[in-house]
Amino acid sequence: MRKFAVAVQALLAATLLGGCIDAHVPDYHRPDTPEKASWTDHTGTSISAADTIEPDWWKSFQDPYLNALIAKSIDGNFDIKILAARIDVAGAQIAEAKAGALPTMDLGAGANFQKTTGSPFSQQYNLATQVNWDIDIWGKVEKGVQAQKAEFRATEADWRAGYLELVSNVSTTYFQILQFDDQIDEQQKMIDANRQILTIFEGMSANGLIPKTQVLRQQAEINRLTKDLLDLRRSRDLANNALCTLIGVPAGEYTVPAGHLQQRVQLPPVPAGLPSQLLARRPDIVASELRVLEAYDLVGEAKLAQLPTVSLTAHGGTASLALSDLLKSFTFGLMPSINIPILDPGTRAHVKTTEAQATVAEQEYRRTVMGAFEEVESALVNLDAHKAQRVELLQQVDRLRIVADQVKSQLKEGVISQLDVFETDRSYLEAQLDLLSNHQQILSDTVLLYKALGGGWPPVDIQMQVNDVKQ
Repeated sequence: MRKFAVAVQALLAATLLGGCIDAHVPDYHRPDTPEKASWTDHTGTSISAADTIEPDWWKSFQDPYLNALIAKSIDGNFDIKILAARIDVAGAQIAEAKAGALPTMDLGAGANFQKTTGSPFSQQYNLATQVNWDIDIWGKVEKGVQAQKAEFRATEADWRAGYLELVSNVSTTYFQILQFDDQIDEQQKMIDANRQILTIFEGMSANGLIPKTQVLRQQAEINRLTKDLLDLRRSRDLANNALCTLIGVPAGEYTVPAGHLQQRVQLPPVPAGLPSQLLARRPDIVASELRVLEAYDLVGEAKLAQLPTVSLTAHGGTASLALSDLLKSFTFGLMPSINIPILDPGTRAHVKTTEAQATVAEQEYRRTVMGAFEEVESALVNLDAHKAQRVELLQQVDRLRIVADQVKSQLKEGVISQLDVFETDRSYLEAQLDLLSNHQQILSDTVLLYKALGGGWPPVDIQMQVNDVKQ
């Protein structure tokens, strides 16, 4: 009892000494960020993202082939597999952190054989065990466990962000491939039309109606168009290679069959309003905030490491000159101890390090939030602009179609030449290419908007999870 009283007195003295140490564990607060009062197309209506974006939002494009590609990418993409493996690592690290509060036990056995000149041969056998337990009286280990739980949830959010990034990349790459297919077709039509014009020029030049330079100029135009056609085919192959990597197959081992973008992929309805819980729905923001929470817990762990520690050490063993007598007698012992970190510059410096790292985590969270605001605004600006351009392009195509029809009628009447028809058709084809490019831009803008709004993931309230992490 006297020894126990001495230990208690020493612990109380250490606690008083610890009063000079800043061991206050900071409470978590979400870092402040600039508020976003309104959006570019703010309509005054409050629409939840759950009402406008489904988790499988890509199905709104009504393309079964796209749905199959996305399913294949989710199963085969290696970036997603890496993110999933990191979740397993983080989960295992929780158990590793919890082990810091558990006792450890060592068991050893040995033998000693000795012969000295003039002395008989001696031998000794021993068997010993020792149990050590660092009692987590201040909750330092528990703080480390909480930090690791926050990291585990952050890696889950990383996976969701990677999932959203993958689906977006597969969709936009697929759209680009189909756009290249249409452009290749239209480019070939333009080359054919220009070759017909060249034939007319060559006949006119042979009859002395136009100079030879005009024939050469038309030949050069065909060279330019052919060069552009080759470049389109190259771009198509590169986009297909990128898609192969996204779906998890070697580049060149899979080819998207040729198709027409406007026939395969329909323009989906775009959300009429924006979610009010953007910060809680975007996986990258959720992951960033969870790492702020983790940084807070690591600061608390570092501060609690400055306080005295209590350890219990129990040991037992036996020794004998004969192996047969080894288990006949045992020795046991129990040794409680208190470690008072009166001067430990490393521990104090580690507190400063964790506090600085927490500041970095807070600034990274703010940067992520600001980036999210920019992505949403940019997606809205692009979508609005490209939709307005589509109205003009549709009118342009319709008017050029009327012109082309009238020119062909005039050709039958002998009012104009075949050359005028070819020139009109070329202008009409160029307008159709512009409309096709606009269709692809609107599709990509829609994908980026879905991604910027969180892609249909449910909201996560980190403040509510703080208590759950402690459980």
